[in-house]
Amino acid sequence: MADGMARALWERYEPVHSLVYFAPEARRAAEGLGLRGFWMGYFALRAAPLGAAAPAVVTSCFYVFHPARVTRALPDAWSYTTPAEALTARLEAMDAAMTRLFGADTVGSAAFTQAADLAWEAAAGADTAGRVLGAANQALERPAKPTARLWQALTTLREQRGDSHVAVLVGLGLGPVEAMVLKAAAGESDGAFLRETRKWPQDEWAAAVGRLRADGRLTADGTLTPAGAALRAQAEALTDAAAEGPWAALGAERSGRLAALLEPLARTVGDSGLLPAGNPVGLTRVTYPVGR
Repeated sequence: MADGMARALWERYEPVHSLVYFAPEARRAAEGLGLRGFWMGYFALRAAPLGAAAPAVVTSCFYVFHPARVTRALPDAWSYTTPAEALTARLEAMDAAMTRLFGADTVGSAAFTQAADLAWEAAAGADTAGRVLGAANQALERPAKPTARLWQALTTLREQRGDSHVAVLVGLGLGPVEAMVLKAAAGESDGAFLRETRKWPQDEWAAAVGRLRADGRLTADGTLTPAGAALRAQAEALTDAAAEGPWAALGAERSGRLAALLEPLARTVGDSGLLPAGNPVGLTRVTYPVGR
């Protein structure tokens, strides 16, 4: 298999997965469950595969959120709905969002079903040892609808990769704030957006910046030094390596086919304007060119 398959697939499936955060159907689904505000919906829908997990567990799994951001949403969300209801609601919302964005003809096509089945096979074969969010999503039942099946499979792959990324960050000694500061310094996300949405106080963010400067990772103006760029590249390379398993099992030809099937879907999401500028995962409309 060609090097970089994990990165190429991530760049194509992350936009489709991200509909659960930014599509209006997801917000309406959360409101329909009685969940109050964006963040209560976010945490309930994303954490639902874990069951009614304690806020400390969700904070640990999600990694980059200040504990106060999580505890404002959980466990209060579970007084309005249940994890099982949230799981049903998010699949229904994703079916509606994907049908609206991609069109009924597309989601009803044989090619779309093929994408769903290839993604499901890759997700089912992913190694989730030590990857809690990936394992919790992988354990869910196979949806009958191709839209729901594709989204759930991509979500399993996304969370499995995310778990691997957290393990890499921990291994490199990068805490939640340091990791976000490096991401922003690399130009992949907006630092202020990350700090505010993840609810980190300014003094804790500044302290992380200071530590990275003292370690020679950041310049005085907040850009990456060569050592900082090397550390960031190392973290991404290790994450890609840890996420190659599903694609090695699926094989180069079928992985490439899935990448080709996901390409127009990713572009449609990018063109929709749903993904905010400076979004936290670093997605842009030019990160997934054909033949990369």
